[in-house]
Amino acid sequence: MPFRELLASDYVVDTKEKIRLDDGREGYVMDDNVYFTITADNKEMIHMEQASLAYYMAERNYTHMAVPIPNVHGNWYTDYRGKKHLVLRTKLKSRKDISTSAGRELAEFHETGTGYPYEPHFASSYGQWHYLWTEKLTMFEQKVEHESNQKHSSFYRSLMDYMPYIIGISENAIQYIQETEGDKRFHHYDQGVIAFRRYRDQLTGSLIWMEDLLYDHPARDLAEYIRILMLNEKSGEEMSLFLKDYQLVRPLSIFGWRSLYARLLFPVHIFDWLEKCFRMEREKLPDKELVNMMERQKRYEQGLRNFFKYAGINHEADQIPVLHWL
Repeated sequence: MPFRELLASDYVVDTKEKIRLDDGREGYVMDDNVYFTITADNKEMIHMEQASLAYYMAERNYTHMAVPIPNVHGNWYTDYRGKKHLVLRTKLKSRKDISTSAGRELAEFHETGTGYPYEPHFASSYGQWHYLWTEKLTMFEQKVEHESNQKHSSFYRSLMDYMPYIIGISENAIQYIQETEGDKRFHHYDQGVIAFRRYRDQLTGSLIWMEDLLYDHPARDLAEYIRILMLNEKSGEEMSLFLKDYQLVRPLSIFGWRSLYARLLFPVHIFDWLEKCFRMEREKLPDKELVNMMERQKRYEQGLRNFFKYAGINHEADQIPVLHWL
């Protein structure tokens, strides 16, 4: 059964007008709404918690949030092509609707999300970075060892050369966040908020996907936005303005600054990229891109060295430790 027929039979959405987003996803338009489908992929509990987060924000004027809707039988999940699916509904936002800066936009989103009355069990990373990073690093080491034995290629030979660096900086980040957890210089802005799995400036896009949401410390989103600036070698002034505008609404504590720095230290961008590579066939493994990625990391480290300078923070006066080997 085509998705359009599923919408008509199980959701009373009868339309032939199709839309294709920049990421390739297709949806159907009816009145002012757009409908999409996503698979459950054995993530029912996570999706239900994310749905609650999404509805909370959608009811607070984030109308471009894609939220799930029940089918005509009152069920959230519908069998479609042999899998359980959720149907999401949203109103697309035009970029002309954006009137505030990127920093203030994110701060206002966090300020709204801080009122969420529950901490999710499955869709939360709050206070868990140390454990999650340790687990990710362990799984990464095991995966590289397994894949290098299964796929003998120049890609994995090169990756083995970079392994000591990736492991080393990851362990530094893990140690740093462990030490940060003992720092008592925090305030009420350090409580959990509705955040993004990987913040990519979704707030200024046409819609926000429900499955992008989770519950975490606000430094998570700040770090991911700044990470992109540093990877793209944007000016320090752009980073400075972003942080300044954010803090006009939500000032950062010393604990917040340390959490932000720790997250920038952890090379999650390298792990995300390598996870995609692990799913590729041996013949398609991007040898040159791996070299480029690690060369890019050298420039990223320069951004890390100057981070507190760009942020306008005297880390020595505030007794914020930094990695001096960078």
